[in-house]
Amino acid sequence: MKVSQDYFLVFKLFVIYYILRKACTTYQGARLKLYFLILCTLLGHCSLSAKTINNDIEKITVTATRSNNALLTLNTNLSIIDHDVLTLIEQEHINQIIARVPGGWISRGNGQEHLTAIRSPVLTGAGGCGAFFIAQDGIPLRAPGFCNANQLMDANTEQAQRIEVLRGPASTLYGTNAVHGVLNVLTPDALADNDDKIGLTSGPHDYYRGDLSITTQQSNHGFMIYGNAASDGGYKDDSGFEQKKINAIHQYKNNKIAIKNVVAFTDLKQETAGFIQGEKAYEDASLKRSNPNPEAFRNNQTARAYSHIQYIVDDTLSLSVKPYLRWAETQFLQHFLPWQSLEKNEQKGIGLQSQLEKRFNHIHWLVGFDTDLTHGNLLETQAEDFSPSIPQGEHYKYNVKASIYAPFTHVNWFATQALKLSAGLRYEHTSYDYKNQLSDGSACLNSIENCRFSRPESQKVTYQDTSYQLGFNYSVIAQHNLYGQLSSGYRAPQTTELFRLQAGQVLTDLATEQIKSIELGLRGQNETLLYDVSLFSMNKNNFIFQDTNRQNISDGETSHRGVEFTFSYQLPANFYMNTNGTYAEHTYKSSITLSRSNIKGNLIDTAPKIMGSMQLGWRHDIDSQIELEWTHMSKYYVNPENTAEYEGHNLLNLRAKYNISTYLSISARLLNITDEDYAERADFSFGNYRYFVGEPRSLFVSLQYIFS
Repeated sequence: MKVSQDYFLVFKLFVIYYILRKACTTYQGARLKLYFLILCTLLGHCSLSAKTINNDIEKITVTATRSNNALLTLNTNLSIIDHDVLTLIEQEHINQIIARVPGGWISRGNGQEHLTAIRSPVLTGAGGCGAFFIAQDGIPLRAPGFCNANQLMDANTEQAQRIEVLRGPASTLYGTNAVHGVLNVLTPDALADNDDKIGLTSGPHDYYRGDLSITTQQSNHGFMIYGNAASDGGYKDDSGFEQKKINAIHQYKNNKIAIKNVVAFTDLKQETAGFIQGEKAYEDASLKRSNPNPEAFRNNQTARAYSHIQYIVDDTLSLSVKPYLRWAETQFLQHFLPWQSLEKNEQKGIGLQSQLEKRFNHIHWLVGFDTDLTHGNLLETQAEDFSPSIPQGEHYKYNVKASIYAPFTHVNWFATQALKLSAGLRYEHTSYDYKNQLSDGSACLNSIENCRFSRPESQKVTYQDTSYQLGFNYSVIAQHNLYGQLSSGYRAPQTTELFRLQAGQVLTDLATEQIKSIELGLRGQNETLLYDVSLFSMNKNNFIFQDTNRQNISDGETSHRGVEFTFSYQLPANFYMNTNGTYAEHTYKSSITLSRSNIKGNLIDTAPKIMGSMQLGWRHDIDSQIELEWTHMSKYYVNPENTAEYEGHNLLNLRAKYNISTYLSISARLLNITDEDYAERADFSFGNYRYFVGEPRSLFVSLQYIFS
């Protein structure tokens, strides 16, 4: 029996409304804000036209399955920021992109610095990067065990083909660090992109950026070189940066084999502005442009080279291998610490990702093996004595040889025409061979009590971890699918958590962080509406943190529950509207010693309950586009005791582009239209409020010329 699209639409919107209402039943204060976001979304449907929207639901993605699959058929969530959106946003910072991902927040620091949140609070320290698998073309930007909280600056996100974000654990396919999510930056296709182009951007505070892309294609080969260079004087005093990103791609393809070779290089030299202090200091005109740390800096250089080789044996069997080389070096002043020590770290390594795909009548089977071998070192020094327990000199100097070996398998079973079931399993062996190059124990002279820095003796540490995934995707009716999964994720401790100890701790017994997740979602589209709604519940054990005695321990438990949604509408007369939002609660499940008081049941700090954005735009098929964007962040606590909070903010941005001719286009972005005083991130430390200040109303203008 054929079901009327109108009846199904009414039913679907009622179900979405009911689920979201139930998710917020006990949270009266926040519910009104969420209702407003939902109401704006639902009202937009009243004026939908019969014009067919872009068939986004049929987009082929690789991140969710490590294999080509249509978005509609996935048993998990996935957000895709495509090339058209990336070129409209013309980002100055990656957080402008992730604002369009439900449950995602890239907290902007100074310059290109940032911290990541995906279905999580904004995590700091090693957990700020160790909880996320950040990759380019599926290859991690930094070696497992040597992550960097600012590692997204290593990728050329400005000129990516698209960015895919998978929310929740995905260790079965990606291994360690895929705890709260996966962010994968996908490079352009040199066989499909045939435009040579140059772009120039100008903005406030002496901001300039140049972009270049050159492509040539011969027979089955494609060659592409592209990159950008940016210079920024900085909104705050002594906070400018210079950045260069260069990528080269060679591709070859015939009926049996496809090869993609990529070389990537980045260089960043940055003056870093530190936090300003004092409650609501971001509203104080005499403070918000000040820089209490004019001496702070960050220098970061990275290089990667890899190949993706796919061989098709026949219609049912294919092999894929990705060998890679990776190098990174970072030097920065730890301005966020009162004694401002200097850190220099370096890593270099090789790796291989491999998988075999076999298709039977109703079964798609994937089996693979990943390995990563890395040599990393770290040096921390201090120029002057801060106190007897925080002395000048070398605090830490060590190197670590790390190895990871991981077999995995994943099976999709097409049980019926409407139902697909999946299961996956991974085993991973991690080894750290640590060599201390200074004296063991205290870094202080004369065995001073409570010395801040402690060096463990040379040792070898190993971890053995497993993860699983069980999922389903059921077609309720054509183009409307119910999906869900049970999954787990893990991360082995980072080397800094194991070997950069404090306060007399000479040995750590850190367990692997483990997370278990259940997710249920509904995804689909009709002629004018595309939607995706998901509910999730995650529990994390062995949460690694530094307690009030400055000891690294791993006995924390946290809970993460919420609802996320995305809607895209095609409105009449070439108008469109996109909405994404999340309502989530991230709580401490145990009274971990992050505080002198009992924090069990408290909300985790820097974890807004509600985040979301909405874009209302008009797009001409050929000539022009204009878009108004609203982003919302609710209030959040800034300390574990839940006694200090940031009030949240709302921002409006306007973006437009116009094709002057076939070859020349102009675009402009007016950010923070209302000139709101706000904080990109609020914090509470050393007994005081601290803020990274959001920038005032700013206008950026870009020109692009296509010369072939």
